[in-house]
Amino acid sequence: MHRTDEEIYIHDHGDEAIHSGEHAHTHTQTKAVINRLSRAIGHLESVKRMVESGRDCTEVLVQLAAVRSALSSTARVILKDHLEHCITEGEGDNAEQIKALNEAIDKFMS
Repeated sequence: MHRTDEEIYIHDHGDEAIHSGEHAHTHTQTKAVINRLSRAIGHLESVKRMVESGRDCTEVLVQLAAVRSALSSTARVILKDHLEHCITEGEGDNAEQIKALNEAIDKFMS
């Protein structure tokens, strides 16, 4: 599969110890994830303005549910990309990668 420069992103945690087994890898959905996150950020900022202007609580809750849904769908894209490119095509110990992925999923779901 041919990938453009916009589709490939080298993910490196640098000095931050985010999780064990740090590694650098490519993501093919980076542009899509960034676009989704930008939309979610904009939506969340508009929810903040709703609260500041005293909008009805039910309207705010509905909009927060939409933000949560947008973040969940973004996480789904990241998870699928990770499974496709980091677990199946990745190098190293798959058992350790799966353990780290399960830990990340547990944190995400809680």
